[in-house]
Amino acid sequence: MNLVSIRLITDDVNRLVGFYEKATGLTAHWFTEDFAELNTARGTLAIGSARTAPGITPAANRSAIIEFLVDDVDALELPGRPNTMPWGNRSLLTPDPDGNVVNFFTPVTEVAKAKFGLS
Repeated sequence: MNLVSIRLITDDVNRLVGFYEKATGLTAHWFTEDFAELNTARGTLAIGSARTAPGITPAANRSAIIEFLVDDVDALELPGRPNTMPWGNRSLLTPDPDGNVVNFFTPVTEVAKAKFGLS
């Protein structure tokens, strides 16, 4: 088994895709006006309108954190201030436009770097 994608459901696909494109520097691949994906080397962030997932309430997540490994979290121009976590990642937690929590992080200790093959 392999986790390949996380999909966010939103009432405003353009706004949410725009946020993630700006924050990550990635370009979304649009399949329809209701569905786009941002692909990374390790997985995909999919963004779909409420029409793509009947019964799911858009922007209702309050417990999951979407995480992106970045080269230099301190160089990002996003709201908030990075902090170094006890497990060795320098981390910036910020909400996306729908209120989902996003963690942009850079491993800074040797143990954390080794976990991601960066040492």
